[in-house]
Order: sequence, then structure tokens, then C-alpha cells
Amino acid sequence: MQHDAIGRYHDLLSHGHTAQESQHLLTALQQQRGLYFGERSLCSVLRPRFLTQHQYAFLRRSVESLLPAFQKIYRRSLADAQFRRQFRMLDWEEELLTIDPGFEEPSPTGRFDSFYISDEELKFTEYNSETPAGAGYSDALTDLFYALPVFQEFQRDYHVFPIPCKPGVTHAVLDTYAQWRGTRSDPPRIAILDWREVPTFSEFVLFYDYFRSLGIEARNVDPRDVEYIDGKLMCGDYHITLIYKRVLITELIERGGMNHPVIKAVRNGAVCMANSFRCKMLFKKASFAVITDERNRDLFNPDESKAIRDHIPWTRLVEERKTVVDGEPVDLVPWILDNQHQLVLKPNDEYGGKGIVLGWTVERSAWENAVKIAVIEPFVVQRKIRLPSEPYPSVIDGTVRIIDRLLDTNPYVAFGKFVHGCLTRISTDEMVNVTAGGGSTVPTFLLEKR
Repeated sequence: MQHDAIGRYHDLLSHGHTAQESQHLLTALQQQRGLYFGERSLCSVLRPRFLTQHQYAFLRRSVESLLPAFQKIYRRSLADAQFRRQFRMLDWEEELLTIDPGFEEPSPTGRFDSFYISDEELKFTEYNSETPAGAGYSDALTDLFYALPVFQEFQRDYHVFPIPCKPGVTHAVLDTYAQWRGTRSDPPRIAILDWREVPTFSEFVLFYDYFRSLGIEARNVDPRDVEYIDGKLMCGDYHITLIYKRVLITELIERGGMNHPVIKAVRNGAVCMANSFRCKMLFKKASFAVITDERNRDLFNPDESKAIRDHIPWTRLVEERKTVVDGEPVDLVPWILDNQHQLVLKPNDEYGGKGIVLGWTVERSAWENAVKIAVIEPFVVQRKIRLPSEPYPSVIDGTVRIIDRLLDTNPYVAFGKFVHGCLTRISTDEMVNVTAGGGSTVPTFLLEKR
């Protein structure tokens, strides 16, 4: 059905001026609504992502089968400093772990980055448990696509259902505040917290509008503009009681230090912050190494072990040690050097594709140099997975061009328990990441034949 639906959608673009009118409206509406990442339009193609009900159900089940394993390594590492060394936490991160956030779940809102290899094969490559972006963008593009002539015509043949993301984020953040506050009768005053110059600022505006539409007080707040005064976190005359944290913890510490007003306010229980400082542990790329390492297999029950085998590619911290690959013992670093074309190197604590080295795209000398760095600095090595692709249309110089693009599937997670939406990114480059400078975001819809 999915293949037929894509073919039908593309056929509709050849009818009269449907493609040109749809492209013009797509561009105009993104300009009107500020749907940009920095200076680039969020969406550059005329077709959304279609998932069948079966695919989305499989995605939800797969995520929910994995989450208990991530919860186990989080709880074990929080209680056991020796076990926690596997995450390669920095000294200041260790200090922040001692701050009780006032609620249990470290990442009330999160997002996996994954790839649908086939209808029955799904691989997860990263877990953004700190500042999962894109939910506002995805929902805004969903609304926008309903206006496109080609999408309207397509609905004559197919039912399409949106997969909203913002409500799940909002539910998780508000429920976390209620846990922290101990009551639901006192509404929060939200600060959407990040630097005003970041390219995702336009998404903060979308969340500001959404919070306000629900009757919730909110402001977009730069960390440089806050003060901790008389037991209150203030931005001018605005008393902040809930931080929807979009600023990266590392950047907050690098630019503000451990005595930043936000750190003081959270430490003293004067403000609720979601996600908490403890989210940093699972955000580390090393979490995938911890969960797949043979040394930790006894932590997991048979169902969790199966979920890990099915969905997590082999991953290890880069260090001088012996480990197991495909059931065989190897010396890790020499094995990495000899198997460049099936491996990816990732910095332990970066985002947006920064510092990633795809072994099959670089010369031998560059790979050897990258491995030397990875041994010194915290890096993980992960086995390459096959990246799926789909054809996507756009109008270039007045002509419809349909180009195969790589795509990922990124489910949002609420409370570390269940899926509440899905982000799709597409790219002609193997680094399928908008932050990395390539590709675009497309809305995701469930599909059903009329």
C-alpha cells in the first residue's frame, strides 16, 4: 500500500500546475510562519513521510521493548559509581548528578534516532535524552501540508492521519512540574530556555504560542538574562517556576559556570527543570556501548536482551581492551583499524552529527588519525547500518524532480515509557541530520487506503 500511495502522490504532481502551485504555497507558508532552521526552509520537498498503521505500531512496540533496558542502566549507574565509569562522565557532570531534581524520570521527554531498514527491521543509533528538538517543527509542517493542492487531491484516495508531537512534550513537561510541585492546582510559569541566537529559536516561538494557547504562562528566555534573587529564578519581573530546557547542559556550564543562576535555583529546589541534569547520562553515546557490552549482559532479562539484539547495533567505547564481535574475541583497537568500512566513530558527548567519522567515506590515513583521537578522547565506535531511502519530489527550475533521499525515523518518548510522536528527516547525504547542515524535515502521517 505504501509504495502504491507514493506512486499515486507523485502522479498527482503531473496534473496541470499542481506541482508548481504546491511548491509556491509551501515556500510562502514557511516564510509566513517562520519555519526555518537558521536561514534554511525546514522542508524542501512536496511529499510528506507516510507510515502504515503496522509500521507505526511496530515502531511503538520496538521502542517500548527497549526502554526498560535503558532504565536499568540508568538506575544502576546512579547507584554504582564504579558501573557509571562506563559512561565517561566528566567531574562537573558527576557533581550535577548529586542534585535531586524533585522527580523520578531524568528525561521526561526524549527522542530516539532510528532507521526503518524494512517493515520488520528497525535499528536505533542514538538516544537524545537531553534536548530532543523538532516536535514543534514537525507539527507545524503537518498543519501546513493540509493546505497544499497536491495533498488535498491525494486525500480523495487515502485517509491520512497526523501524528502530533507537541502534546506529548507538553504533557510530559507539565506532569513533571506537578510531581515536583506536589499539586496540579498551581500552574507553572514556563521559561523556554536557550540562547537567542541558536538556529532552532523559531521552534521556541512555536512552543511559546502553543503553551499560551493552552492558557499557560510562558516566555522565551536566554540564560544570560536570568537572576537568582531571594530564592526565586527571575527574568526581569518574570518569576520562572518551570524550565522547559532546550539549552545544552555542556554549553550552559561552559558559558555560565557551576554558579550560574539556573544551577543555583535547581540545586536549591527553587525551580523545576525538565529535562533534569541527570538526563546527561543516557545522552552519552556510551549508553549504547553500555547496553550492548557483553560485560553487562546479566543485567537484562530475556525480553530485554532480545530487544537489544534486534534493535541496537554493536557499539563499544574506544579503548584498549578485548571484547567480543559476532561471538569472537578481538583486540578492540586493532579490530577497529582493520574494519574501517563497516564502522562509525562518534564523540561521546556531541550532537547534530558533530565529530562523527563514517569509516567508508574517508581515506585510510584519516581513519587511523581518527582512531588515535578516539582512544584519547571519549568516543564510541558503532557498526554501520544500511540506510533506507525513498523518492521525494521537489520543483527545481519549474520542473518536478523526484530524487531518492535517505531518511530516518525518530520517535519521541514520554516519561521514558512510551512513544508520543515521530520526526522524519531526509537527506541526499549519509549524515541524515538537519543540524549537521544537510537535508530537511518532513511531516509524518499515518496512511490508510479509502
